[in-house]
Amino acid sequence: MKYGTDQIKSKLTGISGILITPFSEIDEINPSGLKPIVDRAIDAGVHMLVANGNTSEFYGLTMDEAERMVYAAVEHVEGRIPLLAGVGRSIHDACRLARLSYAAGASALVIHQPPDPFVAPRGVVKYVQRIAEASDGLPLLLYLRDDGIGLDMIEDLCQLPTVIGVKWACPTPVHLSEAIRRSSHEIVWVCGLAETWAPSLSASGAQGFTSGLINVWPEISVAIHAALQARNYQLATELISVIAGFERLRTEERNGTNVSVIKAALQMIGQDCGCVRPPGAWPLTEQQEGKIRLEMHQWSKHPNAPILVR
Repeated sequence: MKYGTDQIKSKLTGISGILITPFSEIDEINPSGLKPIVDRAIDAGVHMLVANGNTSEFYGLTMDEAERMVYAAVEHVEGRIPLLAGVGRSIHDACRLARLSYAAGASALVIHQPPDPFVAPRGVVKYVQRIAEASDGLPLLLYLRDDGIGLDMIEDLCQLPTVIGVKWACPTPVHLSEAIRRSSHEIVWVCGLAETWAPSLSASGAQGFTSGLINVWPEISVAIHAALQARNYQLATELISVIAGFERLRTEERNGTNVSVIKAALQMIGQDCGCVRPPGAWPLTEQQEGKIRLEMHQWSKHPNAPILVR
């Protein structure tokens, strides 16, 4: 199914689930391992999915692997919800992956903020313009992890014709409020710091949130979103407290356990998706695995929680 721009903008106000990348025992991508994760997320009510995001270990993939994962994700989603594709790294890599993602059938693109140590704010605008030219009119979502490029540049980025949204992954709600005030009302601002930050950034004007947790327990993410939509902040806070310990584990080792905790949890529920590639933390320590198991044991008191199998 082809999704129009207005439909995608509407879905952005929901949950953008960032898919992991499964690997085999010999450290090759295993696209078929994604299917049960995709199916459960869609059945639970996740609004859109993202391939080649940070939870996908985007920077640990080759361009050929990233291309294969877009095609696999589109195939598994089967048009049931929009599938967004992350693009980034060098400008030529980003433009190539933009063209390939369009050919694969992605509904929109998520542009990773360039990690180059010499990033000029005005160079970011040119970077996005070049990707827009290569993507044949696909809607663009900006992934902003560093608002140090300045509000002027963020405003300029939001004025580019095919930019429809910003994934704000900065713990700076005051800057977010000002960026929203200065932007077009047609831009959708998304909390890019997952469930735990959703209430705070929602109060500053963000709509919807991204989630890596959906790979393991999409139902609670959907429940948190529903509570926020209903402005039932007490319920949202209670639900977030259930997964707060798990999410804190993902921030250990300078966030190096972010994907590692997700993949370890998947192993514990019988959906082994392989290792995490360096420089991510893998394997986890026995202490870390014990903490994950304890957190997930506490989840079992709640409906639709994933079941530990070992």
